[in-house]
Amino acid sequence: MLGAGAVARGLAPTAGLVSARPPLSQLPLAELGELVFGGHDVRPGTPREAAGGLAQAGVIPAHLVEATGEELDAYAERIRPGVAFGAGSTVLALESEDARVRRESGPREALATLRADLREFREREELDRVVVVALASTEPAPSPADLVGLDDAPSLLERLDAGDARLPASLLYALAAFQEGCAYVNFTPSLGATCGGMLELAEQLGVPHAGRDGKTGQTLVRTTLAPMFLARNLDVLSWAGFNILGNRDGEVLDEPAANEAKTVGKDKVLGGILGDNLGGSLTRIDYVPSLGDWKTAWDHVHFAGFLGTQMQLSLTWRGADSALAAPLVLDLVRVLDLALKQGLRGVQSGLACFFKTPLGSEEQSFPEQMQLLEAYAARLAEPVEAQAED
Repeated sequence: MLGAGAVARGLAPTAGLVSARPPLSQLPLAELGELVFGGHDVRPGTPREAAGGLAQAGVIPAHLVEATGEELDAYAERIRPGVAFGAGSTVLALESEDARVRRESGPREALATLRADLREFREREELDRVVVVALASTEPAPSPADLVGLDDAPSLLERLDAGDARLPASLLYALAAFQEGCAYVNFTPSLGATCGGMLELAEQLGVPHAGRDGKTGQTLVRTTLAPMFLARNLDVLSWAGFNILGNRDGEVLDEPAANEAKTVGKDKVLGGILGDNLGGSLTRIDYVPSLGDWKTAWDHVHFAGFLGTQMQLSLTWRGADSALAAPLVLDLVRVLDLALKQGLRGVQSGLACFFKTPLGSEEQSFPEQMQLLEAYAARLAEPVEAQAED
């Protein structure tokens, strides 16, 4: 939100925004200054405090916090208590009293409250369209038993009506978005709208959505480098990756169940690209509190070339989590807003380049995903009448 305000007012450059370059820059996207932000959170605190913490950590220029202070305070007035069904102990320990009350009311009541919040936000701010983005901490991976009955819409709604508290918050937020006619983006590894029942509902209710798990750092590098090894017919004997990070994301990922949910997507992309050319892979994420919002990732690639000669490539990536993710969120909001305006529905597979585990596409190679984005942008550029005929 701070970045949107800063760029819109000419206080910061557009670096990091994919929408500032072709093919997305050629689309009639909403201007950053036209966006109105609201949201849900389970923890107390204010946006100004959060922005101040990022400035203190050197992630954002300190003067931008004051320059966008009015927008930050207005945003604070539009934040409502969230729900934490399916969350780990770290998130539950942060839960405010209002959020706890909503969770303890049960999933049906919580869903009704989330929907009411979305309606109120739309009406009070006199908005044309609403895009819901999941940015919450990673939920523990659901067990096979938790997924029973989520493969089709009737069974999913039946579980909801029965008050099944095993339905995670990520699914409830996605369902609230769909039922209120909002576009939806799952920027997290959590379940969200990935099960069969939710995919059905998005089609039935006529809303576009995309996900899953934003591709911001190490996986972006992996999906760019891995096609190089394949193109040169080099055998990757092993690919090991290690991540250390601080902030709340790292703290949540210190829980084994949440860590597993996150690492599986990061590791899976390599096999998806290299296939039989990959001997083995390993991915680890470890929490180092002192690092704050900064994270460091090492990749070590052991590969064999001509005559079996063994070689190695080592790469270190150090980045600020929030500064990598925020512009992509703004890109996705603007593109999904246009998709909703154009009447598109269901999974927007052309946005695969933004995600570690993209819905609607098995393609993991970043160069190939960029070609999908170009084709998708061309479709969005068509007149609304042509979209309807499709």
